[in-house]
Amino acid sequence: MRIGFLGAGKMAEAILSALIRNRVVPAAQIMIRDVVAERRAYIRRRYGVCTAVTSTDLVEACEVVILAVKPQDLDELLKHVAPALDKRHVVLSIAAGKTLAHLQKLAGRHVRLVRVMPNLAVMVGEGMSAFCLGRQAKPADRKLAARLLGCCGRVVELDERHFDAVTALSGSGPAFFTYLMSALSEAAEAEGLPADAARLLAEQTMLGAARYLLETGIDPNEFVQAVASPKGTTAAGMAELEAPAVRRILRRTIQAAARRSHELSCAK
Repeated sequence: MRIGFLGAGKMAEAILSALIRNRVVPAAQIMIRDVVAERRAYIRRRYGVCTAVTSTDLVEACEVVILAVKPQDLDELLKHVAPALDKRHVVLSIAAGKTLAHLQKLAGRHVRLVRVMPNLAVMVGEGMSAFCLGRQAKPADRKLAARLLGCCGRVVELDERHFDAVTALSGSGPAFFTYLMSALSEAAEAEGLPADAARLLAEQTMLGAARYLLETGIDPNEFVQAVASPKGTTAAGMAELEAPAVRRILRRTIQAAARRSHELSCAK
């Protein structure tokens, strides 16, 4: 199996490096194509992958093609390579806002498509990726997508109708969680904690809580109750967080991001 990346930006680099590091695919079986010559040279030199002279050359050489260009560049690229795509290809798109119907129209009705929504944390092997299959995709393509994406974090298959919410929660979510973490860190600084210590405490606490929830499977509400002993410090803080306005703000945050995701996917 040969995998080709059309676009070699940060997200593509994170995925291909994870594939190599986890021995899913050897570097010699990975090919890239990027319009920036310096970027191509850097990726080839650092990871030992192959480079293609043209996008069409890459498609003809690879069975799996990952579309990793910017959304605004995707349509023109896909139209260009569409004649080279046939039934042997599996095409994974990580372009935000590009629906399966839109991709299928450009790639051709026969092409096996997988739409993917990864997030920034794939760069450190802790990504969250959601995917959905196009109509022509086969059961084996589901396993392939899960295997490729699973090497750089967690993976879930969801119906495409959920992708606006996915984009809001896991795509934009790293910024939202980090904003809350930063606010808590600043509040601790106001209590006299040194800035570097406050940041470390906040970051590791966020990481530890997330890992505990993932590894134990405990319900988040049960976790809160376990930490919040009656009349203790956590309970005192939770009394402020449980104000109705806090949940309303968080809900509106997700709604606004999901709404914008929908607007962008409709803006063709």
